[in-house]
Amino acid sequence: MHCAPFLYFYGGVNISNQNQYRSKSNELPINESIRAREVLVITDDGEQLGTMNTSEAIDMAYEKDLDLVCVAPQGKPPVCKIMDYKKYKFEQQKKQKIAKKKQTVNQLKEIRLSPTIDIGDFNTKLNRGIKFLESGDKLKLSIRFRGRMITHKDLGRQVLERYAKAVAEIATVTQRAKMDGRNMFMVLEPNKK
Repeated sequence: MHCAPFLYFYGGVNISNQNQYRSKSNELPINESIRAREVLVITDDGEQLGTMNTSEAIDMAYEKDLDLVCVAPQGKPPVCKIMDYKKYKFEQQKKQKIAKKKQTVNQLKEIRLSPTIDIGDFNTKLNRGIKFLESGDKLKLSIRFRGRMITHKDLGRQVLERYAKAVAEIATVTQRAKMDGRNMFMVLEPNKK
């Protein structure tokens, strides 16, 4: 089997070195890594200098002790901005950290109960559920009916309703008790603060 130069075959898949000109981890091309011959240049003040040769634009950036950063590589011609790249990168990371802190990740936690659960076990699972709800997570209560217990669905529903009453101050029921095969589910969501 003949291969074109610089192409490799792996398990019937043609793999070439097509990403060789891309910079690492989605970074913007800067200075000498910009491959276009001509670029549209914007100064660090936001003033448009127009289309010019890439090497001229790089020299202009070096004269100001700044970098030429390709902010829109898909443009025709690519749009480049003269800026301090390290400062720009630092500010972007700072914005991402702030956005990540503001972002709340709510998870769906599950607690399994039994239709014949004892009061001690019920209180233990109730306390664990309260912790989940207070931390902002949704809570899914499930009861699995084994063997002949399936004929006593009302016992399972009573256990779920008793749990919902116990956490009524901090949570609301978003999905009432319903059957799914041999399981009964109920979903609780914490109240908005």
